[in-house]
Amino acid sequence: MKNLFVITHTQSLHHIERKVGGWYDTGLTQRGRDDASKVAEHLASSVGVGSAEIFSSDLLRASQTAGIIAARLQCPLELTGDLREMSYGSAEGKPQTWLDERQIPPPDDDRLDHRGGIANGETRRELAERVFQCVGEISQRPCETQIIVTHGFALTFVVAAWIRMPIEACGHVSFRASPGSITHLQQDGYWRNRAVVSLADTTHLK
Repeated sequence: MKNLFVITHTQSLHHIERKVGGWYDTGLTQRGRDDASKVAEHLASSVGVGSAEIFSSDLLRASQTAGIIAARLQCPLELTGDLREMSYGSAEGKPQTWLDERQIPPPDDDRLDHRGGIANGETRRELAERVFQCVGEISQRPCETQIIVTHGFALTFVVAAWIRMPIEACGHVSFRASPGSITHLQQDGYWRNRAVVSLADTTHLK
């Protein structure tokens, strides 16, 4: 039996500044640090201490969340750029209103390769390709309890990769997740079926 817990990073400075995230690198707020500790405590009671391995986006808001969890669970942490949020190119770090005024929704016949009208923005396909490869490599490792710390939109592609949704089918998929959420994915040890046990749960933050 393999259990994979996917965590969306907790509150970051760009959230309260209402700036575009993507690869814009801001750290956690005090609330973000407090919520990360709540995530860590919940995982400690669920999976125990010293039994997991953690993989995280290398962006500060995710790596800080992961660092708090890793310290509580006393487990190794590996950072990778493949778990980063979608890049919004030249919009990153600008006010969210700036992006809202310029972003162009994708047409139904070009949802995977559309760049949204923003220079140097990443496409869904580019995001999916790096996340799918990363999740595939993580899931092949022998550790039975794994934790991924990523971002709100990137979580969609972690889940899609886990259930082995073809990338070509990812044009419309979206699993909404709030900061500090926990998604529990599981593969049984006999049939090797993959399940979404819970999606973007935040009850541990209340």
